[in-house]
Amino acid sequence: MPLNFQEKQGGSMSYYWRSWLSNEGTKHLFLFLWLALNLGLFCRSFLYYSGPQYYYLLQMIGLGLCVSRASASVLNLNCSLILLPICRTLLGCLRGSQKVTSRTTRRLLDRNKAFHATCGITICISSAVHVAAHLTNAFNFSENYNEHYPGLNVASYKNEDPRKIIFATVPGVTGVLMALVLFLMCTASTSAIRASNYNVFFYTHNLFCVFYMLLIVHVSGGVLKYQSNLNGHLPGCFHLNTSSQDGSYMPGLSNDSSEAFQEHFAHQETFAQNNFGNVCTEDPIFKPHFPETWLWISGPLCLYCAERLYRYIRSNKPVTITSVIIHPCDVIEIRMLKDNFEARPGQYIILHCPGVSALEHHPFTLTMCPAENKATFGVHLKVVGDWTERFRDLLLPRSSEAVEIVPILQQKHYPMLYIDGPFGSPSEEAFNYEVSLCVAGGIGVTPFASIFNQLLSSWEKYKLRRLYFVWVCRDIESFRWFADLLCMLHNKLWQENRPDYLNMQLYLSQADGMQKIIGEKYQALNSRLSIGRPRWKSIFQEIAKCNRLKTVGVFYCGPNGISKTLHKLCNISDNSFRTRFEYNKESFS
Repeated sequence: MPLNFQEKQGGSMSYYWRSWLSNEGTKHLFLFLWLALNLGLFCRSFLYYSGPQYYYLLQMIGLGLCVSRASASVLNLNCSLILLPICRTLLGCLRGSQKVTSRTTRRLLDRNKAFHATCGITICISSAVHVAAHLTNAFNFSENYNEHYPGLNVASYKNEDPRKIIFATVPGVTGVLMALVLFLMCTASTSAIRASNYNVFFYTHNLFCVFYMLLIVHVSGGVLKYQSNLNGHLPGCFHLNTSSQDGSYMPGLSNDSSEAFQEHFAHQETFAQNNFGNVCTEDPIFKPHFPETWLWISGPLCLYCAERLYRYIRSNKPVTITSVIIHPCDVIEIRMLKDNFEARPGQYIILHCPGVSALEHHPFTLTMCPAENKATFGVHLKVVGDWTERFRDLLLPRSSEAVEIVPILQQKHYPMLYIDGPFGSPSEEAFNYEVSLCVAGGIGVTPFASIFNQLLSSWEKYKLRRLYFVWVCRDIESFRWFADLLCMLHNKLWQENRPDYLNMQLYLSQADGMQKIIGEKYQALNSRLSIGRPRWKSIFQEIAKCNRLKTVGVFYCGPNGISKTLHKLCNISDNSFRTRFEYNKESFS
């Protein structure tokens, strides 16, 4: 009995690690390689700038030189990498065209927003180190002014005010401006500000254009210099000072007094070798090092600019709004048409309405995709915030207040609306699993609506053979957004003798009394509606029991609280049925 228990525990632990590796292994391996690259680059630059060609500069400013240049190398790397995760079209092409055949790799591409944020945090940290090191360098340049090598100095004289060194040089001024821009971008990127005032985040984040322009100018000052003639002048050697820097002989020795000069030089050389060891016959020559920043950022920056140009050309033609439908709980459905527009279920588009804002663009998941027999596509948006409120006022008359679903079909003048996209999202993977669990919180149901619409047309051509759907809402009226769609799909599957294909569970988290009736025509939903919150552990155990030895794709869109619970359960799927859960969270980039 103890042996069996130990075997069971050993098997459970082994499967626990396999589940964890399935969800987190690739991400942590990628982060480890990225961290190793940053650390290796830092150490390499630190050692390089402590080399002999920077001997005299190190005598003046110390290790601040090595720290500032090493942190600059990390900055260059991350300033180039941070642009790649926001090339939406490139990422969508890679994952959507099946050029990346590995599902694990496609799931890693879906974490592009997290990697973008990681690079941003690294830029902030390395910038702080870089600024601190250069402030120390400014003080050292002032205190350790070298009178023998004036070309090496940044200060004009000994004990010059360090503030003058900072604010009177191109690298100093641009560095201060970049630090200010980075501070604004960093503080405005916090979740609190994004949630309370998205406009502040949007406008400050677009200051990255200013940041990159300043970055290119920043390295053109040529403040830090290296010794270029190591063969003629060994660092730290004793110099006879027999010639000046321009190549003329010492004062007191004419050019035609060669014999006297050679005798004098030989005497001084013998004296120096006996007393000092190394002797040099020429002064050190200092040159500013070649700026490398543009080599790091030019490729990703050109790629990003080319993608933005392509997206601008693709989205410069407005769409045709065919209808606007009012749903309960301040949700509006917009149905549109556009020539040659193609999209897959789970993808999203970016809406731009110049009548609301000339610069703001907002992402919305497609709830209806174009099909062979129907070119219409649509989105559902919840009226929350200034932008959606102004957009609603342009779409609908101010007197239009309705509780039931009301199509507005005869409004003559809709505002000009442009769309950019479509772009890929994790929800696209729902069809690539044999079993999928889709979990929605409130309006987070929108990524799955297009999946249901696609299944309503045809489900046989996909790998998906069982779909679990859990929807949690606070208001009973919220279930009406897609009540017709869910009932139609339910009835279709029952008519085709596939009642086990779709398993729906609806939860009303806040209820007044015991109201359960959505509507008499929605009996299929009423029987699956529960009051309270889902018991996630029980749901996972039931799915594992019914799908032994299979991999279940878990997809979620909604508040972060539920996301943490689902993510944890996917990582610790310790069960005797050997069912693995792979977590995928919807996150607009």
